[in-house]
Amino acid sequence: MTQPTTIQRDQDRGTHLHTALVLAAAGVPVLPLRAGKVPFGNCPACRDNACGGRPNMKAPGPCDCPRPCHAWAAAITDSGTLTGPAWAPAWKLAAAVAYHPGGIGLTVVDLDHADAVAWARRELPATRTVPTTRGEHWIYRGAMLSANAVRDGVDIKSTMVYARWLGPGTGTMTDLPDAVRALIVKEPSPVRSAPRTVTVPAPIGDGDCPHRAPAYLDRGIAMAEQRITGANSAVHATVYRTFLAVLSAHGRCGCLTETHMARLFAAAQAKGESPRHCTDAWANALTRLGL
Repeated sequence: MTQPTTIQRDQDRGTHLHTALVLAAAGVPVLPLRAGKVPFGNCPACRDNACGGRPNMKAPGPCDCPRPCHAWAAAITDSGTLTGPAWAPAWKLAAAVAYHPGGIGLTVVDLDHADAVAWARRELPATRTVPTTRGEHWIYRGAMLSANAVRDGVDIKSTMVYARWLGPGTGTMTDLPDAVRALIVKEPSPVRSAPRTVTVPAPIGDGDCPHRAPAYLDRGIAMAEQRITGANSAVHATVYRTFLAVLSAHGRCGCLTETHMARLFAAAQAKGESPRHCTDAWANALTRLGL
């Protein structure tokens, strides 16, 4: 195949920015992707999240650094920023446009091959679909936690992730079904996986428990395990922040048990953390929260 000319590449990049601006005007938070469907890497000031990123990385938007360097969290709708000088280098190199599905209350079920598509057609309610290179995106109305590889060839893209924009798709968008939400709920890890050297107890709070259903807590623990497992750098910091988030949400009532703590410790140790590091991180999180 003939390589695209410089003029064609410039036209493509102009088209990506135009697409981004159209989406942003419709309230869709967007960001540029470089070749390979990957976001632009951290700038020097933000390398390995040295700048601290956004508080808890819970909402889209730029950090203090004006460059789009925090992947999904850099997705914005502000046209002035998208067309401004800080983002111009990114758009010159952009190979695609991405958006933050959870930022607009959507969930994308990313089906990566024909077998996954066939499974979805059997098991999930019909909704809007978008063809991809190897499969399809099924888009539902409603946001949820994101997770990769929930089954063979199936990823869930919603909050705290980006999805590539491939067009509006076809079909009528329907509400996010329980069958999709259930895909990220893991079975509890066997008790035998608990580290034997743990001496810091999980807090047994005496406050009213607001969680009502055990599935809510289990989803939270599963998300925390995934966050630790997915850390490619700054593992110590990721483990501490994850412990802190879990204890902040569940440490003051009576629902968090040592079994839940053991699951988190096992995930951390699978990433190379020692039992002592786990214990110290847990104790530091307890102290930080006054538990």
